[in-house]
Amino acid sequence: MAHSTAHRPFISSRAAGLTGNSLGELFMLALEREAIDMALGTPGYPEPAADIIDAACEAMRAGRNQYDMPAGDLGLRERIAATFPVPTDPWGELTITVGATEALCVALLTSVEPGDEVVLLDPGYEQFRSAIALAGAVPRFVPLQPPDWRFDPADLAAAFTSRTRAVLLNSPANPTGRVLDREELDLIAELAERWDTTVICDEVYSNYVFDGRVQTSIAEVPGLAERSIVAGSLSKSFAISGWRIGFLRADRVRTQAMQCVHELTTQGTATPLQVAVGVAALSTDLKTAAEEMGRRRDLALEIFTGMGMKIAPPEGGCFLFADVSPLTGGLKDGRAFTFELLDTAGVLVVPGASSFADPARGEQYVRIAFNRQEELLREVGHRIRAARPADK
Repeated sequence: MAHSTAHRPFISSRAAGLTGNSLGELFMLALEREAIDMALGTPGYPEPAADIIDAACEAMRAGRNQYDMPAGDLGLRERIAATFPVPTDPWGELTITVGATEALCVALLTSVEPGDEVVLLDPGYEQFRSAIALAGAVPRFVPLQPPDWRFDPADLAAAFTSRTRAVLLNSPANPTGRVLDREELDLIAELAERWDTTVICDEVYSNYVFDGRVQTSIAEVPGLAERSIVAGSLSKSFAISGWRIGFLRADRVRTQAMQCVHELTTQGTATPLQVAVGVAALSTDLKTAAEEMGRRRDLALEIFTGMGMKIAPPEGGCFLFADVSPLTGGLKDGRAFTFELLDTAGVLVVPGASSFADPARGEQYVRIAFNRQEELLREVGHRIRAARPADK
């Protein structure tokens, strides 16, 4: 019997619509050219503490190599619960996930039906759009206005409809560095109550806020607290992004449902690594790390504004979001500028267009990661000055 060779694999519309990581091509070019990577958010600062590495090895040697409870190591959950500004039950309100990426997907799969709408701020972390698509939901974008990247309350209100099921926030934000203030959160709370929506906030950079600001979690805002899901991560704070340890914090009902989705998708994350983080969290000085990160922000601002970029100082996180139009005269977009900087200075940044729902809005922007060792940042400054003499 003859078999057809014309078979075409069926790919679901959800999967076919995903674009994957936009950094792959650039990252390979940077490796080939031995460029300094200022693109990826992978921490170059701080370095993983020696005691956290030792604790992981000790946990493995002690036999902690099998499944733990799917909800996560209780010691780690207790440590995370203690960091929240409101009482948090480590048994019934916390789930350890395989990074904040799984946390985000679990939160959306638990909170929305296919066809529901999700309100999100634009520009934002590009994987938010993919996660919403994977859940079968529809994004409703609220434009943020440069240079300070705030939303118009009228635009926010207009994004809510009878089909709105969730709001997806990120504070401190990737890529803009904005930290949502209490007035903004209260407005979101008012609309969430009016339309009875769940509010999911990615707070992975909560330990890095600058200039005396205090991070406000949605879990402590009246009107948001009872409808909140907080997605967090230990990747940036402890510089262990490869360990993939995130978490979800929500009320008991949502947590029970999310844990069922979590068990089906991943079952749980690596036991000895959870144990190690739970132990090392006791000795980690996050306040000092935040102050050091603030100094790195200031150094990066000095380097890139000195180059001629327009940048609103980020209020938190680990990225600069830079307008390069003063350097290009509007003749080059962020992508062309990225390749020029890579060619002339051996420094890699990220074109900003992929952070926008409409890439045309972001053509003049690039994103720059500053969670790097100080010596590396100074080398970046040296390379840029060498590539752009003062008479240019």
